[in-house]
Parts: sequence; structure tokens; C-alpha cells
Amino acid sequence: MAVTVKTFRTLALAQPEAAEVGHMGHPDFRVQNKIFATLGYPDARHGMVKLNLEQREGFVDAEPAAFAPVPGGWGRTGATLVNLRTVSLNALAAAIEMAWANVAPKKLVAARRADE
Repeated sequence: MAVTVKTFRTLALAQPEAAEVGHMGHPDFRVQNKIFATLGYPDARHGMVKLNLEQREGFVDAEPAAFAPVPGGWGRTGATLVNLRTVSLNALAAAIEMAWANVAPKKLVAARRADE
């Protein structure tokens, strides 16, 4: 079952202090003005999450039809495409949370982990 754009958006905006902003013709999701996820890149069937290389490798190994490196420079730093048609809800939720934690201020990440 495909994950919808609405589900991606809901998961992204559920992260502490997350905000949706338009950027380069598509929505992105930020924490304190740092992008952690994007919708509609490179097309309406995809999103992007800002993982590190090790995290991306784990997601690509687990769900190769759902996760792939972004082509070019951003991909070399961990930017990861998410195929909304094939990604599992659990994997997407985990990837978005990791992407958020990768760019969020350390105090905010620590506060979230203390609440869990």
C-alpha cells in the first residue's frame, strides 16, 4: 500500500518544532530553518530525507525499492529519495525521525529523547 503525501506531511510535521516551507517549487520541512525532508522531489511520487550515509545504507538494504541516494552532490552527503509507492509506513516514520534528529539542535533532540 502506498504512503500518501498527506501521511508524509503528517509525519514530518509531527517532529518537534517542525515547519513546512516552500522551496524550489515544492514543500520542505524544517526545524529551526534547517531542511530535514522534502516532498515532490524529483516528482510527486517521491520525497527526500536528510540521512547520514550509514543511516541511508541501512534503509536501502532494508527496503531497496523504497530508498535510494539522491543523484549528485546531495546524495554524496546522505540525501535519500523515498518512493512513496513502495515505502512502508514504519520505515518512513523512522527515516523522517532520523532526518529530523540529524539537523535539529542537540538540546531539542536530547529533550525529545528524555520525553520518550
